Amino acid sequence: YMDGRSFLPLLAGKEIPWRDAVFYEYYWEWNYPQTPTVHGVRTDRYKYMHYHGIWDIDELYDLQNDPEEMHNLIDSPEHQELVKKLNSMVFAWLEETDGMNILLRRYSGYRGDKRRPAK
Repeated sequence: YMDGRSFLPLLAGKEIPWRDAVFYEYYWEWNYPQTPTVHGVRTDRYKYMHYHGIWDIDELYDLQNDPEEMHNLIDSPEHQELVKKLNSMVFAWLEETDGMNILLRRYSGYRGDKRRPAK
């Protein structure tokens, strides 16, 4: 089963409301313990990834200016409001789609001294 919407009206030339963002989810697996649970959102310009592992640093990329995703902006002071907005979008989506029914902890800022410091 795959959740989604029909492309048929679009193919028929009808104007339909379209989403502004695409959401991503990956859940930790026993077979891949080094890969943490991650949720993300991609807008027309930005990509934000929120990791649930204690060692991982979240990611924010400006796809317009950095399409190769080489410069993580997560700690950039001028992007902190955007980080909060995108994080809120991710958790709102999780709540709307029952994604909060698994044991996740809502983001509460800095995660302690076990996370790798930003470079």
